Amino acid sequence: MFELAFPPAFILIIGALLIALARPGMRPVIVLAAPLLTAYAIWQLPDGVLLTAPFLGYQIELVEASTLRRLFATIFALMALVGGLFGLKQAKWYELAAGYAYAAGAIGVSFAGDLITMFLFWEFMALFSTVVVWCGGTVAAKRAGVRYALMHLIGGIILKIGIEGTMIHTGSIEITALALDNFDSWMILIGVLINAAAPPFCAWLADAYPEGSPFGTVFLSAFTTKTSVLALMLLFPGQSVLIWVGLYMVFYGIIWALLENDIRRILAYSIVNQVGFMVCGVGIGTEMALNGVAAHAFAHIIYKALLLMSAGAVMYQTGRRKCTDLGGLYQSMPVTAVCGIIGALAISSFPFTSGFISKSLISSAAAYEHLTWVWYALTAASAGVFLHAGIKFPWYVFFQKDSGLRPADPPWNMQAAMIIFAAACIVLGCFPNLLYQYLPYAVSYEPYTAEHLLTQFQLLLFSGLAFFVMLPLMKRTLTISLDYDWFYRIAMVRGARAILQLWTWLLGRAEALWAHAGAPVAARLKGWHLPDGLLARTWPTGSMTVWVVVILVAVVVLGQR
Repeated sequence: MFELAFPPAFILIIGALLIALARPGMRPVIVLAAPLLTAYAIWQLPDGVLLTAPFLGYQIELVEASTLRRLFATIFALMALVGGLFGLKQAKWYELAAGYAYAAGAIGVSFAGDLITMFLFWEFMALFSTVVVWCGGTVAAKRAGVRYALMHLIGGIILKIGIEGTMIHTGSIEITALALDNFDSWMILIGVLINAAAPPFCAWLADAYPEGSPFGTVFLSAFTTKTSVLALMLLFPGQSVLIWVGLYMVFYGIIWALLENDIRRILAYSIVNQVGFMVCGVGIGTEMALNGVAAHAFAHIIYKALLLMSAGAVMYQTGRRKCTDLGGLYQSMPVTAVCGIIGALAISSFPFTSGFISKSLISSAAAYEHLTWVWYALTAASAGVFLHAGIKFPWYVFFQKDSGLRPADPPWNMQAAMIIFAAACIVLGCFPNLLYQYLPYAVSYEPYTAEHLLTQFQLLLFSGLAFFVMLPLMKRTLTISLDYDWFYRIAMVRGARAILQLWTWLLGRAEALWAHAGAPVAARLKGWHLPDGLLARTWPTGSMTVWVVVILVAVVVLGQR
């Protein structure tokens, strides 16, 4: 017997519709009220399957609640609330509506109890996230949005192939742990990993997200990759291949972020890096590792949104987004600088911030499973995170040589959003049980031990020393970094043009050859069939008899050979 429950995602969808239809004076009320009502509805859901419906001959489960699903849905609703506050006065109404519909899709995926429902909300997210990218309003944003849509169309098709194969071969659409022992499971895994920006499809994220508006990029950072992490936790926990996929993402994000000059592209690559930690934790698959993944996803959405809010505030106030154009902004944007620094410390797992209490769970899980090289890699990666996001971002934006720019801090709503998330980073870091109590498994881990604190402070101090020692080598220049998207943005386009040119040349040569040799032959053959042509004449019967005899003799002679 199922309990009836109204899907929380539908509340946010209604909110998105009302944002689009309401008068400007009512819009702020809807922007703030819709996520709060959604969060309330989320916490009214008991565990279990709560709402089903017939669809295509299957009984789909629109709402299935659990501790893990509720945790992800909660942070998605919180992100919608604070992201909406950040863009309350400045974002376009259709951008806010698209952002809320996007968030609704993420909440729908969180509570999807079957593969069909998950896929429908998955594609709902892809649709409205593309709109959010296009809301950047520039030519680059429009082009990036098309590439983004194509990439997610490919990922959706692959995921659909895997889901349909599973439905046909097992007769089940249940979301449960899958073994990678058949084609269908691999297709589902690949479809999910494309959304997670896993290799070789990492580049779509840094290509598209930075082209959104200062407000849209905040929404984009939160939902797509984290719903992919949730899907991996539900479908592929403990699959060791994910350890190596995650480690690749971790170091890929670090290297490209260190090379980057664009402040939002630095943070976009950092998203890939941080999601890599989560994918690696899913691959480890123990209760501690999965707790770490859930906690890190929750913490990451907060501090990454905070970093992108500070970057967006700088971009909104200055119109600049290159490290080479910025510097010295702490003098006139103190609130933005402080909030950006707190976000940078949190992403670097600085003690007493949210990143420290979440990321250390994943590293400790690797150590407890005696995955020595994985632990070493994650520890080294933590140093790299401090280099590119913990120091590089705030240093070049707020503290390097004075750029001469003196913009004020952004409007009050943007400051309020940053302060809320900055406070959340510190509160969760100082009181980890506020988060630990809502993780899917019981937590017996204590992050604040002398060993953990000493190790992390040593790591951060030596990373900081390395940054300033190598500062001349890390000087930003007006260059671009080539990524995998070069192959489909440049190489494939040039290849297609070369093939088209070759085809045009071949057609031209064929036409010339025809005009030179083929056309006269065709004209002669045509002449044979005209009324007075050779083949159109009336032949005497005797002549035909002679030709039949000749053919018969030829057949007899050739047949005897």
